[in-house]
This record gives sequence, C-alpha cells and structure tokens, in this order.
Amino acid sequence: MATSIRVASELDRDAVREVHLSAFTEAENQVVAMLAARLLSEQTHPETINLVAEMDGGIVGHIAFSPVTADADTNWLGYILAPLGVRPEYQRGGIASRLIESGMKRLSETGVDAVLVYGDPKFYGRLGFSAETAMGYRPPYALQYPFGWQAALLREQSSDTRAIEIACVEALRDPALW
Repeated sequence: MATSIRVASELDRDAVREVHLSAFTEAENQVVAMLAARLLSEQTHPETINLVAEMDGGIVGHIAFSPVTADADTNWLGYILAPLGVRPEYQRGGIASRLIESGMKRLSETGVDAVLVYGDPKFYGRLGFSAETAMGYRPPYALQYPFGWQAALLREQSSDTRAIEIACVEALRDPALW
C-alpha cells in the first residue's frame, strides 16, 4: 500500500505521540513523544512544519521542522529537524527519507537558508546533511554527541567564517534534548 505524506494537525496528537513512543527506546521515548506533541501546538513565527506519513489507514511516521534564529543575521532563516519517528514495523521502507525530502522541499520553496539536525550521521549524511556544514552553526546547548550535529544548506551562504549562534523554539529549550 502506498504511503501518503500530509501536514499534521493537533487532531493527530495522539497518533503522533504513539509513533514516537514506539519508535524510540524506553530511555528516551517519553521525552521525544512530549516534544512532538508540543511542536504540534506551539505557535511559532515562521510556522513549525509538522508532517505525517499515512499507510494502511493510520499514521506511521512523523517529522517536525521548527524555525531557529541566528544571533547576528536577521535575514538568515533556518530550521531544525526534530523529532523524526517511524513505527518500528514500517522502518527501513523509506518513510523517514520521504518525510525528510517532503519537508526539505517545502522549506526550500519558502527561502530557508539551512536545515540543522542532531542525529545519526550515517542516516542523515545520505540525505545531504554533514557535520562539516554544521560547523558554521553553534547549537543552543552543549551536545552529548557532538558528531551528530549536522546541517544541509538550501541556499548559498555568505563567506563569513564566524559560527552563527542559533536559538530554537520553546519546545526545544531543554538541555536534556541535546
């Protein structure tokens, strides 16, 4: 059966929570599920993008892209990809990649400069993210796994070599997430 990707709403909150509760280990699933639920309802400007993957009559995946701001450049527009989850029985079928690609396409159409992510370099590297690119962006908190901080450019950046300090939306302002 085909997977469809659509914009999520607050009506999807319970299904989105279930996706993350099942996709992550017991050590982190509650925190990630709560983050996903908060991002569905947090009012941000620009808007946070929440997408879900539907298959077999239900939601099997979720991704959120929330805006980040730069300390020095008011014209710079960035987003952070977090969280991303796919129900275990649907993993390894390309759903996560489709969610990322769909979100990245939407963001590139709106003039976003860069997308940041804190995750597995092997997985995100296949989708255009790199730690080298992320060196230009300082995360808002100390990272437990610095090698997981990655970025993908959607528009060419200036040649300024100073690292941009970013600030994130309220739901991500928890050092435990980093």
